[in-house]
Amino acid sequence: MKPLKSVLVPVLLSLLAAGSAIASEKVNINTADAATIDRVLVNIGASKAEAIVAHRKANGAFKSADELANVKGVGLKTVERNRDRIVVAGGAAAKPAAGGAKPVARPAAKRVAAAGKP
Repeated sequence: MKPLKSVLVPVLLSLLAAGSAIASEKVNINTADAATIDRVLVNIGASKAEAIVAHRKANGAFKSADELANVKGVGLKTVERNRDRIVVAGGAAAKPAAGGAKPVARPAAKRVAAAGKP
């Protein structure tokens, strides 16, 4: 019995350490793909992860973790369970334009300088 115990203790300690490492993984909900969101967040499967990405594309970046509750199928309890895993970076981005990206006009002073005029 002693040899079995000497093998099981290190294995169990390794599994415990690996579990805590997985739990500390974080995901940026403004940049992550659906597979990463599915892998990192608890109670978020593939379809909810896809819904999160679709919501982000349609409505722009999330400004807080609480905004995940606006995604169909994601409730406040799920947000609370995952709060320590959620990172919200780049949340100040504006809502994407419906017609796609449009070129930004340069200010008049820069246009004049670029044309070589004084």
